[in-house]
Order: sequence, then structure tokens, then C-alpha cells
Amino acid sequence: MPHKVTIICNPRADMGRARITIAALRTNPPACDAEIVWRETRHPHHATELAQAAGDAGHDLIIALGGDGLVHEIVNGLMTLPDSLRPAFGVVPIGSGNDFAHAIGISGRPEEILARLLQSENFRRVDIGQMTDDSGRVVFFDNTLGMGFDAIVTIRSHRLPVIKGFLMYLTAVIQTILLNHECLNVVLETDNGRWEGDVHMLALCNGPREGGGFLLSPDSRNDDGTMEYIAVTRLSRLLMFRLISEFMQGTHRRFPQIHMGTFKRLTLTSDRPLQIHADGEVIADFSSATRRIEVTILPQALQVVI
Repeated sequence: MPHKVTIICNPRADMGRARITIAALRTNPPACDAEIVWRETRHPHHATELAQAAGDAGHDLIIALGGDGLVHEIVNGLMTLPDSLRPAFGVVPIGSGNDFAHAIGISGRPEEILARLLQSENFRRVDIGQMTDDSGRVVFFDNTLGMGFDAIVTIRSHRLPVIKGFLMYLTAVIQTILLNHECLNVVLETDNGRWEGDVHMLALCNGPREGGGFLLSPDSRNDDGTMEYIAVTRLSRLLMFRLISEFMQGTHRRFPQIHMGTFKRLTLTSDRPLQIHADGEVIADFSSATRRIEVTILPQALQVVI
């Protein structure tokens, strides 16, 4: 069991509804022998700073109390620490999508999950992706990295102030099909070969699901030392609408417009600036100048408690 624990909370998760759950857990925390420090995020990237500080202070477990955005920020903080100082990581999913929790098999009532994590001696190692863009910026991701259509959906979903959860992502998908139908010409160079084509969307998958219900890469595992890429090549809007249900069921791979492959190292070059999301967080928006990225998988880089 851990001796020093930092619990990082995002009260704005799930359109602000997480605040009620966080208050209840802080008022009646589970019984635990560990020293627990509670922290709430105040601004973007604050969780990254809090995770780094917890590692520097010698805490041996960090728990995220929020959604995938909070997980993403904490992972980026943890990955700046040397492996010997990197705390274990747990997540109590109270966000909109909760895809990382799904990938590691975490589900249930928040109070039950938190109590279990604080007492658990069950750990597993998961892989983390590392992206470096053509400006030298480094971003880590735990679940998916998406470009083109995938990223524009994320940008649009962040502009929907009322809708939450999977419906928010589905609404953003429909908007993007109607308003953003252009393709990128991309060249992919991986340790398994080279591929070039016109794509509406390209996603790099460490886990099977994104957006709370889209099974982009059903066979992806975040502990197997490889990632999968999925390229959606040129198609009509009508077929894009049909593919919504196929992606929800994970049956889209039977369509010839879907191209998939595996990699450990990947370089992507685009003919135009890329919009990019990492784990549902926009890291390159419509003002982006990024045209080239390199992605490497870091096997077994993070220890998670389950």
C-alpha cells in the first residue's frame, strides 16, 4: 500500500458536475493509513505541475479524480520525472469520456474505486506515446493522438457548452462531417514500412476507444509495446455518416477506405498544417503551423494501480 498519496481533482470535469462528487469524497474520505494530500486544479496544465511536485516530494501514488483531460495532464507531468522518482498512477473516472479508465479496466462508483485504489497492491505497467513536432515540442499521450477530422471533432466538442459525455462527441462528429470534409495528403514512415495517401482522419491508438464510445482500434492494448494507426481515406459525406455506427461497434475495418497498421516508431509528414489532439486535449488548433511529427512508443513507462 502507498505511504504518501496525492489526489489531484478537476472540479470542472463533466461540465462542472464533478465538483459535487469531489466534495462528497473529501468530506467522507475512505479509511486509509497513507498520508493523503488533496489538490484541485486551478488553470490549464496545473495538474502537470502538481504531478511533478508530488513526484519531487517523494509521493508514491498519484490519483486522478476527473476525466481524460486530467489524466493527460498528470501523465505529462509524470513522464518528465525519471523512472526512479515516478509515482504510481491511479484514476477515479468522473469525466465525460473516461477512455483511459476503460482501457485499464476501471469502473464502478467513485467512492468504491477510490477506496480500492488506496488499499490496492495490484499494479500493471502501461505504454505511453511520445510525440515530437517540427518545432521540437514534446507531448506525451496515454490513449490516442488524432489528426485531421479526429482533431477537428475534438475542437468542436470543446465548444459545446451544455451537452456532455458521448452525446457531446457524437454531436461534434456530425457537425464536422457537414462542415469539414477536406483531406490531408500524408506520408507515414514507420518501422513496418511506408504509406502515403489522402486522408480525412488519422489516429494513433494506444488504447481501443476514444470519445467515450468510438472503438477506433478494438484490438489495441496499452501494454503490448506497439501502437496502431488508423487512416480514413477519401470518402463521401454519406459514407462518413454510415461509418459513425461502424466506429461505435468497432466494425469499420471491413471498409476499403479504412487503412490500418502497427508501429513502434512513426514519422508523419502532411501537405498542410495539422490540427492535433492528444487524449482529447487540443494541442494544435486551426492556427497550427505543424506539418511533421515523430511518434515513439515508450514501453511499460508508467505503473498504474488497479
